Amino acid sequence: MTTYVARFPAEADRHRAPSLLDGALHAHLTPEGCDLGYWFRAVPEGTLGGHPMGRSPDVPVPAHMMADGPLREAVMQELAFRSMAEEKAARAIAFLVAHAPDLAGMDFYTSQLMDEARHAYAFRGHLLELGVPQEELEATMESLAGADRDAVLTPLEEFGLSVMEKDRDYIGGVITLTVLVEGVLAPTAELSERKWRPFDPPAAEIERAAGIDEIRHLSVGTTIARRHVRRHPEEVNRIRELVARGAELWSRLPVQQLTSRREHLYQQGLEQHRDLAGDYELWPGRRLVDTTPEERMLAAAEWARATQDARLADMGLTP
Repeated sequence: MTTYVARFPAEADRHRAPSLLDGALHAHLTPEGCDLGYWFRAVPEGTLGGHPMGRSPDVPVPAHMMADGPLREAVMQELAFRSMAEEKAARAIAFLVAHAPDLAGMDFYTSQLMDEARHAYAFRGHLLELGVPQEELEATMESLAGADRDAVLTPLEEFGLSVMEKDRDYIGGVITLTVLVEGVLAPTAELSERKWRPFDPPAAEIERAAGIDEIRHLSVGTTIARRHVRRHPEEVNRIRELVARGAELWSRLPVQQLTSRREHLYQQGLEQHRDLAGDYELWPGRRLVDTTPEERMLAAAEWARATQDARLADMGLTP
């Protein structure tokens, strides 16, 4: 029997890190503690295990995921959309790097930019593993998720860039990224990791590695915002107004329709491959095969609310 020897901080260790949901709710990290040295020591080997896609190279893509059908279509739609989202995040974070008021912030957001770019790379990479030809990758992604990108991601990007690029508002950008983007999308990523484990283990591993990164992003972003609020209490009302404007934007986006469409497609695949899911539990006491699209969507929405509430409270921004 081999004894595992911890070499990396727990939150960055693929063997010991908490779930994305638990980490998003409870982790407390600082930009000084998660500097470039931390990233180079902990992430390439601790989180990714030496694999740029963050997955075990000896875990093959199952044959049923290579065959046309609702499961393959569902994961491909998800991955294409996620890759587009991560690409936009990486480009936006460049403005946080540029406008960071201190070296700790600049170094941290440099590492986060690299994380988001890698996530986009990994999600694209799994599309290739699923049989999409390299020369058709961009066109395939456009077909799978171009309309959803335009309906959901583009308005979010425009909102974020109005804060980060136009207004050069560093702390506003940190809040936008931590609360309005990652704070909402992280629970969806947690659900994605869980629901693909029985059907597409490589996709679940890729999601797991990305989720470990997101724990760090959410926690450090919260620390930066909390420090700013404590030093500048006169900024509280302005920041709350920014959060309210972002929340109002989210309420107008067709996110529920997008998610419902994918979850119903996934449900079709789940019904076809119930034997593969067996008694696997999506969360304690609830078997995946017994869940419905609406139940999964409700769970993700509740997780998102809990994550946002916890982060706002930690920042000192609750009423």
